[in-house]
Amino acid sequence: MLKLSAVTSGRFVATEAKALPEGVAPRPALEVKPGDVLVSRANGVKALVGVVCSVGEVRPKLMLPDLVFRLTTDPEALDPKYLAIALASGAARRQFDEVMRGSSGQYKISQADVRTLRVPRIGLDEQRRIVAAHAVFERRIAALESVLAKLRVARSGLLNTSLVGPMAALGKVLADKPKNGYSPSEVPEWTGLLALGLGCLTGEGFEPKQLKQVPNTPLGQRYLLNDGDLLMSRANTREFVGLAGRYRDVGHSCIYPDLMMRLRPDETRCLTAYLELALRTSAVRTAVQAAARGTSESMVKISAGVVEALKVPLPALERQRAIVASVEAMNQRIAKQAAVIAKLRVTQQAVVEDLLTGEVRPSAA
Repeated sequence: MLKLSAVTSGRFVATEAKALPEGVAPRPALEVKPGDVLVSRANGVKALVGVVCSVGEVRPKLMLPDLVFRLTTDPEALDPKYLAIALASGAARRQFDEVMRGSSGQYKISQADVRTLRVPRIGLDEQRRIVAAHAVFERRIAALESVLAKLRVARSGLLNTSLVGPMAALGKVLADKPKNGYSPSEVPEWTGLLALGLGCLTGEGFEPKQLKQVPNTPLGQRYLLNDGDLLMSRANTREFVGLAGRYRDVGHSCIYPDLMMRLRPDETRCLTAYLELALRTSAVRTAVQAAARGTSESMVKISAGVVEALKVPLPALERQRAIVASVEAMNQRIAKQAAVIAKLRVTQQAVVEDLLTGEVRPSAA
């Protein structure tokens, strides 16, 4: 069965799948097929609801999960790849945001919501030319992403081979207990205080996105973040729960939400920058995911006790500094490659938006 992550990257990733539970037989009606357009219908991160991808080649007996809608088209009137491109446009994204329901923790769209979505109605030949123009960018981006993937594999190998030493329970190296954040209601007018969204913690660490305007209250002030504070998600899908990253000053006062916890290591034993890396190792990630509990795979949680019981390698401080420096050098190479890809994606989106609105007509060549 597909995982939600097979869709939420915006591309169909068939390898993001898991075995059906023992005793559960495949259901032919739910089998993913070439030409399907898949749409994520629920997620704890608002930006990951309504993410669309089209299916190309796919292995047999791969089942559609409950958190994903399948759209099928009449191929004589609507190219499925064109539909996926149109539903990934800025205009479609605004439509998704308008119909989405939910609050912090879980956002959803319904079948009825999807049926109301509107895409530019153009001829089939023109649809195919837009698909072809989009594919030119995709091929170039794929080549760049292949290099990026190799750099990330190299970094992962560096983490898992360099972070060695006597094992210590995380609770023994923290200066105080993990502290959950605070999630006040959003306000329409900015009061000078922002709250981080859960999506700020990624596999790459902290990214300043999904910031929310919240009331500036004395209670909120207790959860103010300082540059370099280490945060860890305590609730998310099983794949993303326990992601950690150091907060970077965004230029405004920020607090962290209840779905995150702040970790403050004893710097005389464990550097914050080193602990961030230790929490990304495969051994720790596996332990976190195994310990997470929940009634649904779309939202599982870990407790402070689970975090304190995690075992991390704890070499001498000098060795910790050397490891951090080595990984940071690799991070800089990765960031440069990612920036090139991001710039090309911006260009791709601009070109496609112009094609969809008719401001530019696709070449017949």
